[in-house]
Order: sequence, then C-alpha cells, then structure tokens
Amino acid sequence: MVYLKSFKLPSEKDEDGVILNTGTHQLNMSCYTDTPYPFKLFPKKQLQSIEFEPVTMFCGSNGSGKSTLLNVICEKLRLERTSLFNDAPLFKTYTDMCKYYAVDIPDGSKYISSDDVFDFMLDIRAINKGVDRRREELFYEYYITRKTPLENLTSLDDYEEFKRVMNAKRGTKNSYVTARLAKKDLYTASNGESAFSYFTKEIKENALYLLDEPENSLSPERRIELAKFIEDSARFYNCQFIICTHCPFLMSVKGAKIYDMDGYPIVTKRWSEFENVKLYRDFFKSHENEF
Repeated sequence: MVYLKSFKLPSEKDEDGVILNTGTHQLNMSCYTDTPYPFKLFPKKQLQSIEFEPVTMFCGSNGSGKSTLLNVICEKLRLERTSLFNDAPLFKTYTDMCKYYAVDIPDGSKYISSDDVFDFMLDIRAINKGVDRRREELFYEYYITRKTPLENLTSLDDYEEFKRVMNAKRGTKNSYVTARLAKKDLYTASNGESAFSYFTKEIKENALYLLDEPENSLSPERRIELAKFIEDSARFYNCQFIICTHCPFLMSVKGAKIYDMDGYPIVTKRWSEFENVKLYRDFFKSHENEF
C-alpha cells in the first residue's frame, strides 16, 4: 500500500528567496555554522521530488541528510513521534515550504527512531532491576517460610499461609520464587530479542511508518528477521515504510526503492550497487577459505 505518494522539497530558487529575507541573527542561530540548516542541504544534490513505493529507503553515510529528510517528512505530515530531533530555527520554515501528495494517511502512522528502541530496552532493564530485588526478597522469604511450623496454622483463616508454607517445604527455591513473581515482570529475552519485539509491538496493519536506522541494537539474525517482517507487513498488511538505513539485510527487502543519499545527484539504485554492500561482499570473499 502507498499512502504517501510523493514529497516535494523547495527548489534552490525558493530557498535563496527565504535566506535573503531572513535576518542575519536568525541565520547565525542555525544548528550549523556553514549553512542555514536544513536549507542548502538538498539542492546541491539535485534532490527536489521523491516518489514512494510500499517500501522506500534513504541510504547513505553519516551527514548525508537521510535522517534530516525523514524528520522533514515526519514534521510535514505531523506524524506521531516520541523521540526529539535536532530542531533548528529555520526547520519549521523549511517544512512549511515542502509539499506532498498522499491518500488518507491512516491514524496510528508514526515515526520510530533507534532512540525509541533504546529507551524501551532501558525501561526493561529498570524493570529487571526491580525484579532482581524482589527475587532476593523471595529467596529470603523461602528460607524463613520453610522453618514455619505447620502446627501454628490451625484455623481456616490460615489456609492461604498454609498453602504457601507447604509449597516452600515441598518445592525448590526456584519454583517457589518463580511462582510468586508476577508473570508480567519476567523479562528473559536478550537485548536483541527485546529490540525486535518493540517493532512487532508498535507496528500494526494499515499504517505508514518512518523508521530511522531500525537495525541498531539488533543482531544479524534479528536484522534478517526484521527485514522479513517489514517485507510481509508491506505485502500482506497494507503497511508503507520509509526507512533510513545502511544495513544490507534491510536494503535487500524485495521491491524496495532505495535512494543513494551519498550521490551527486541523488538517484535510486539496486541494493547490490551500494558501496557499503560491496564492502561486505569483498570482505567475506577475501576470507572465503576460512569458512
């Protein structure tokens, strides 16, 4: 499904007109000292119009503008987002000049950054620390409970305590503690599994998703799994994805339209034509005899 059909950036002439009418003080407040960010970033790469497919990717090195472009699209479409971004005095002025053609952007469409995933993992770690403290308390409780004489529990009011004591006397320490920990608080997944679960939890059917370097925090195995998840979500569940990445596993998604943000001008390429992908290929080829 393609909800966002196209996106048009300001022309160089339009940018120059705004810059000439902007005060020097405001220009000096820009995030970058050499350019009135995000103006002057894309005209030199001859990028003005972007056409989208069910899966579209912006691939390039750091500083190529791929994340800036994703943020511009997010702010122009006013999509839901959690993480902040490197705003600048002229950012809103720039996004106001952008135009787009879309067909009913669905509710629930959102921007997901690698920071969102990392914050989720930090939350899990914080919960696990709390679980660890509770586990230690239950270990101590187990030893005390095993020493409780059953003859002291004689009334019906003592029934629940009687069951707890019997479980401690009959079971192992681990079975006692596990049974008393809240199931929702038990997080046994690895960091990579937790990161991948964030995407499966947040991404629903029938929506547009902007993903900024989603491969961060994922193992190669999970990156392949995420690529398949994105591919299936676009094919079977009416999702559209716009992704910033330089991960070969994600770039290989079938049917993805990939813009080379390092190019002058920026053009689309097949994933196997990118230099970073060729670097992986050459590296493994040079070590082929070690496999």
